Amino acid sequence: MSQLIVTDKDKCNLSYTCIRVCPTKAIKIQDGHAHIIPERCIGCGHCVTVCSQNAISYRSEKELTIDLIKSENKVAALCDPAIAGEFVDISDYRKFVAMLKELGFDLVNEVAFGVDLVALKYKELYDDFHGKYYISTKCPATTGYIIRYKPDLVNNLAPIVPPYIAMAKVVRQKYGSNLKTVYITACTSAKDEAKAFSGTNGAIDAVLTFTELRALFDNYNIYEKKVEYCDFDPPLGKKGGLFPISHGLLQSIDIIEDLLESNVLVTEGRTNFLQSLNEFSNEDKFTQHLDLFYCKGCVMGPGTTPGGKKFTRRTQVVNYVKKRLKGFDKNKWEKDIQEFTGIDLSRNYKTIDRRLPFPSEKEIQKVLEDIGKTKAEDQLGCGSCGYPTCREFAIANVQGLANYEMCYTFSLKEMHKSVNKLNATNTKLEKIQEALKKSEEKAKAEKEAATEAAETVTTMLNKIRAGVVLVDKDFKIIESNHSFIKLLGEDAEIINETIPGLRGADIRILLPFSKLFETVLHTGEDILNKDIKLEDAFLNVSVFTVKKFKIVGAIIRDLTSPEVQREEIISRARNVIQDNLKTVQQIAFLLGESAAKTERTLNSIIEAQKLRNGTHDHDAGK
Repeated sequence: MSQLIVTDKDKCNLSYTCIRVCPTKAIKIQDGHAHIIPERCIGCGHCVTVCSQNAISYRSEKELTIDLIKSENKVAALCDPAIAGEFVDISDYRKFVAMLKELGFDLVNEVAFGVDLVALKYKELYDDFHGKYYISTKCPATTGYIIRYKPDLVNNLAPIVPPYIAMAKVVRQKYGSNLKTVYITACTSAKDEAKAFSGTNGAIDAVLTFTELRALFDNYNIYEKKVEYCDFDPPLGKKGGLFPISHGLLQSIDIIEDLLESNVLVTEGRTNFLQSLNEFSNEDKFTQHLDLFYCKGCVMGPGTTPGGKKFTRRTQVVNYVKKRLKGFDKNKWEKDIQEFTGIDLSRNYKTIDRRLPFPSEKEIQKVLEDIGKTKAEDQLGCGSCGYPTCREFAIANVQGLANYEMCYTFSLKEMHKSVNKLNATNTKLEKIQEALKKSEEKAKAEKEAATEAAETVTTMLNKIRAGVVLVDKDFKIIESNHSFIKLLGEDAEIINETIPGLRGADIRILLPFSKLFETVLHTGEDILNKDIKLEDAFLNVSVFTVKKFKIVGAIIRDLTSPEVQREEIISRARNVIQDNLKTVQQIAFLLGESAAKTERTLNSIIEAQKLRNGTHDHDAGK
């Protein structure tokens, strides 16, 4: 069985309206949209009716109904008495019955007779209750809520089946146990409750809402003007037709509603429903039976057409019953009641406790502190999160059913933080943009300067008569001049027209002496004035480091060129002159040194001779 209530995440606008009306906290915000928690849902359907975006829907059983009709089994439509308030656009109820048979139903029965049977059971219960007070179980949402969230009251649930189950038992006893039944109602909760009843007597094979039935009429082009009158199949109900409105069950069995004498409290609507159950559970002085409608009567159930007016529908139901009672065959009704009195209308209940652990006060206060609601006067709540007070929101948050983003105050505070961060980011971004603009301007200027410099360098290189080339570590040409390209021949000149300077060409392919480039790149040591014989040319090559191990340059001169020959002869003559001059200078230096040494020697001899001559003269005088 698929989930009863589902949401469409693409339509959800996070208004939290569904959370406000959910009595069981069965809706939480998850992945950016409302999410139904199926095990907590009682199927009341109010989230469906309040969602203005139509983002929430209930399980459709239209296809299941059509499949049953097309099967070989007979199928009975069991109509909730609320049809009188819903199908006001159909002029006569007999036309409505005929339209159902045109759709394919073999039998069309009014659940009003089932209400009469159940009402008599309630009368017996109320007349002989022995001090124990009961809660009526005619409303599926009421029963579903109590067995999940008020398990202490399960023992107070009236042990009586709802009217539509009673009617299913009746029609199977009358028309055969193989009969299939489809309950047509304003109640969505009955879609799940009906699954609790099995067997050939009380089983309901499909539950169809009024809006689903209208859709089927449209799909199969069934309108009242196309059909003849047809009455409900027996047995027919009496005052059970009043069931869809509050007090209707009591009216059907003529229970006195005098406030001084009645011991049954009747109420309707979500707020009254919850409050009455809380007081019934907690107040010792609460001494009345409860007859509850979760909705504002079945005439306003979630399976009705949206926008219906409650009191207009109530009036239609009352007028319908009045009309039916005119000429009513009371004797026949009494015989039918007597015939089906022996049907077992008892029911047992199984608790399905879905209550969540109540958080500690410390945990609650932590959440209130986080959302900025530490003061009692701040905790009354704005209701925007879907919970009546901030404290209720804090409890739901600890229980995992609410998140901080649902709180308007918290979201506003976080939004201000985000705005401040965004402003700071924007300011920083503006500064970055300004710096980037300046950087772009600088880069543009540098690019222009680099382009101009490159053009200047290229122009200068092309003025040089010798071939000049720059090569990177991958032996790719970075730049070369016209003289270099001319040295390579006509093919290189043609390529130069497409790829100026032969940029990107591999020097190893272009020159047979590329080993010189490899050596300089790998060693970092220059090779200068290397003479190389290349076919008819005689080249002088110098390869030198520009950027160690990364870029090298080369100057290549064709020594056979007249201009180069003249320059080379002059250069080499100068080198010879310089070498001879150095030789002469060295000879002169050596000669100078020799002459000086001779002079010193002669002077020494003269001085020695003078000394000797002086001695001889002295001896002669004696």
